[in-house]
Amino acid sequence: MSRFDLPFLRFLGTLPLPTVAATMLVSAALIAAPMAEAASKSSKSAKKTEKVVKVQKSSAKSSKSSTQSAKAGKSSKRSTVAKTGSRKVIVSKNGKRKVILVQRQAAPVRAAYTPPARPSLGEALGLRDTDDALSLRSSVALVMDQNTNEVLFQKNAAAVLPIASITKLMTALVVMDARLPMDEVLTITEEDRDTEKHSSSRLRFGTQLTRQELLLLALMSSENRAASALGRHYPGGLPAFVQAMNRKARELGMNDSHFVDSSGLSSSNVSSALDLARLVKAAYRNPTIRAFSTQTEHEVNVLGRTQHYVSTNRLVRGGNWDIGLQKTGFISEAGRCLVMQARVGGRDVVMVFLDSSGNLTRFADANRVRDWLEHAPPSTPNRFPSTPNLTQGPANSPHYVLTSQQARGI
Repeated sequence: MSRFDLPFLRFLGTLPLPTVAATMLVSAALIAAPMAEAASKSSKSAKKTEKVVKVQKSSAKSSKSSTQSAKAGKSSKRSTVAKTGSRKVIVSKNGKRKVILVQRQAAPVRAAYTPPARPSLGEALGLRDTDDALSLRSSVALVMDQNTNEVLFQKNAAAVLPIASITKLMTALVVMDARLPMDEVLTITEEDRDTEKHSSSRLRFGTQLTRQELLLLALMSSENRAASALGRHYPGGLPAFVQAMNRKARELGMNDSHFVDSSGLSSSNVSSALDLARLVKAAYRNPTIRAFSTQTEHEVNVLGRTQHYVSTNRLVRGGNWDIGLQKTGFISEAGRCLVMQARVGGRDVVMVFLDSSGNLTRFADANRVRDWLEHAPPSTPNRFPSTPNLTQGPANSPHYVLTSQQARGI
């Protein structure tokens, strides 16, 4: 018997052909159905696996994001704690631990203290409230014809006030009267340090300059250590120099003036506009003082280095004034000061401005006076008084009495 001669085949052979074909199709369908179901199950399983992976990835991202958010939250809390000055405290309540924020006591705020600007003596006495026809910003002003002594304009001219570095004009007069050698080399030392106002200086200790150079710097640039060295190197030292300054003041009729140093740093150096007009006229007669006070710039050798100095008077540097002598000054008690001899409107005049409220206002006052002099009509002569502080101003003005008495220690 053949190997394919099986009972199943013999059975098929007895059936009609259509029946056999139908039977085979059914069998194939029965076999394919489980396979399709298995494939479908496999596909669904793969999709589920893919979805699970996506969910896991999403969960991981969410977890990472929440971790970062938590860290950010902690950082924010720390920042908040740092900014608000709070601290974290862990407390236990009903067996549960809880973190709370406790506000720390705020640190005291320490504001920087800025002391108020010290008023000048003129401001304290109310002199700045004095009205005048030219609306000057200086508390004290005097304009006088140099040749005729005619007083052209005055404002609180008898008031005795600190004069700051205007003092250096008297220093120059005493130095020149002593006829000391101008080429003698003097040394700047610790004794020339400013212990009154603690101001700085470009003349370092050990600097050696001639008496002539020191006088030039004192008058042109108002160099305080230069003026101090000039006083120290006077025969008998600074005490003898100060005595000579006050003696010279009496000789000039400056009866309301007093000097205590050669630089003007002390507020005890006092004078009036009337007295200072006499000082300007006396200093103008000396050609060296005239030249040094109106020089615009100069260079000196300071310990091997060249130092460049300029005039403290912007009107001298400007060049549109005909100035024969000048001196500026400033300390807080005196305000801004300026004295000048100049030719205005065809005549020589002496100008004095004391206790100006700003750095530029004294120069503005001088310009205002010059404009007025150039356009003012002729006036009745008002002679310069021979006895200062007795014939000027209102008869019952308390300012004149008060300032004069204060200067004399009454």
